[in-house]
Amino acid sequence: MTDGKVLSVNVGVARPNPAKRFGGNTGIDKLPVDHAVDVRAPGPKTTGLHSGVVGDPIGDVKHHGGDDQAVYAYSREDYDWWAASLGRPLANGWFGENMTTEGLDLNATQIGEVWRVGGTLELQPTFGRIPCSTFQVKMGEKKWLKRFAEATRTGTYLRVLTPGRLLAGDPIEVVHRPARSIGVSEAFDIYMHRSDELARILDAEALPADLREELERRLARR
Repeated sequence: MTDGKVLSVNVGVARPNPAKRFGGNTGIDKLPVDHAVDVRAPGPKTTGLHSGVVGDPIGDVKHHGGDDQAVYAYSREDYDWWAASLGRPLANGWFGENMTTEGLDLNATQIGEVWRVGGTLELQPTFGRIPCSTFQVKMGEKKWLKRFAEATRTGTYLRVLTPGRLLAGDPIEVVHRPARSIGVSEAFDIYMHRSDELARILDAEALPADLREELERRLARR
């Protein structure tokens, strides 16, 4: 049974990052492509291949990319919500996602569930997008970081379990849901706004190791 589909596949071009005081590039500017792209696990964040999408650049390799942020997905439904809220159109890829989805509620997506996309590609949601200064500059909206965080329509980062090819129109099927997890949107909301509930995020068995360590440190300081 199909749960949704890939509406567009978006690949970036490296450009100077105006949000960085001392220079550097960003790959946030992504546009839809009309061909299939190869997707694979990129390895460690700072020393691996960075993006899971072949040919997609990442500027800040300290904070973006790596196995637990190999692919970023955002839904057309959440774009439409933002377009109505902001009073401006938002094209697929505008938030810097690699895949724009349709028909799949990313806000209800569970950390650790497994998506089969197209033929063989398998992806696993890991956590929501924590907004950064590059995103703020790209949007040009006052207090955008706070507004984005409060809405908790974060999209989801994905790790690559089985490599494959990604093409617009590919069906997305949720083929596994973990016994112990939490929704991506709810986990993000707790992480950002409800620190008294941080332990609930640790219930997600597929939580990225570095995030688990951070949460355990935060809990230990309380």
